[in-house]
Amino acid sequence: MKIGMTHAEEATVAQQVTSSLTSPATSVRPMWAGRSIVLVGIALSALSLRTAVTSITPLLAPIGADLGFGAAVAGVFGMLPTLAFAFFGLLTPMLVRRVGLERMALVAMVLAGIGTLTRSFAANTVELLALSVVALGGMGIGNVVLPPLVKRYFPDRVGTLSTVYISFVQFGTVLPALVAVPLANVSDWRFSTASWTVVAAAAAVPWIAVLMMERSQDSLLAQAHNRAVIPGDEAPELPVVHAEGRAWRSPVGWGMAAMFGMTSLNTYALFTWIPKILAEAGGSAELGGTMVGMFAALGLFSAFTMPVLATRVANPYPLVCGCAVFYAAGFLGLLLAPMQLPVLWVALVGLGPSTFPLSLTLINLRTRTPAGSAALSGFSQGVGYTVACLGPLLFGLLHEATGGWAWPFAMLSVAVGIGLIGGYVACKPRMLEDSWTRT
Repeated sequence: MKIGMTHAEEATVAQQVTSSLTSPATSVRPMWAGRSIVLVGIALSALSLRTAVTSITPLLAPIGADLGFGAAVAGVFGMLPTLAFAFFGLLTPMLVRRVGLERMALVAMVLAGIGTLTRSFAANTVELLALSVVALGGMGIGNVVLPPLVKRYFPDRVGTLSTVYISFVQFGTVLPALVAVPLANVSDWRFSTASWTVVAAAAAVPWIAVLMMERSQDSLLAQAHNRAVIPGDEAPELPVVHAEGRAWRSPVGWGMAAMFGMTSLNTYALFTWIPKILAEAGGSAELGGTMVGMFAALGLFSAFTMPVLATRVANPYPLVCGCAVFYAAGFLGLLLAPMQLPVLWVALVGLGPSTFPLSLTLINLRTRTPAGSAALSGFSQGVGYTVACLGPLLFGLLHEATGGWAWPFAMLSVAVGIGLIGGYVACKPRMLEDSWTRT
């Protein structure tokens, strides 16, 4: 069984990867020519991938008062996104092999739209939870299919398109949280949560158009679908791709899963507990809310910068190490002197999860084909979000058991260390398809 490459083979792949990232031919292809509708679909789909999460969180108190649930059920709502993303992350690659990427993108947006709309009419807590799972399931599918769609239609602009769609994911995370309460004040929580159906519905339209256009084998879009490049703009030739396999058989898959999972674990733990950390140090509730908002907003900076940086080097592992340094400095500040420079400490831990957009970009940089990208996307996100569920829970249990924050931050530090190991494996210039089959 071959599970890796020799040093000579890795050197060859590294040279080819570097060449493919810096080739002048890959920088002059018109982004819109023959694939504009796909670009619109990717952007709108990315915008919808978090709206069902952050549009409801600020409204859990009035929704609970209306439907009759308390803090325990609110906690369940907090865990639903990662559970749904994990389950559908592992399921989606199998569905993609059966029906195709474009159809699954349409299914994702339809489920997201139906779930978002119908849960606003929920008459009780069970209905609200069940219909939220429908919406989150669609978004979980969308999480997985967007990277391979970039791989299929924009192999020449992976960095640019990764920046576009990850930035739209971040916008779709921050904006609903900002306007949820004002929209509810205009009418009620049902109107506020239902309004985001418009985004998912709009995102479904381009995928319907794509499926219709691909019926014409003479169209540029159909040729791009079949060949994974725009006609006349072939990508630099790479070694022969092995037969389709499974991401879990490759060290690339496990490295990506570790890096993505540890990033998500830290992110969700900090989202949950930053207000409590600052409150116990004497900070106000307003400060805690502001710091969480800043923590989230820093994801936009990472989305704009990390994909571009990742595509300019063969091995972006130094970027992973830099993120670990940010984490370490921020953890120490929040642990030892949280109220002295809270903006600095939160800014540092907010830059630590820059490995999230790096992971999403590497899904395409470490695969040769859309099929490989779909498999790596599903495996890394499925495993990663499963691990992420434990972050807020373990952090809280350790704080409750010890009465302090040292052990919780020690747990997060261990996660950063595991992420460093996973990042080392994932960032090496080699391809998933070279080691994902048994030979």
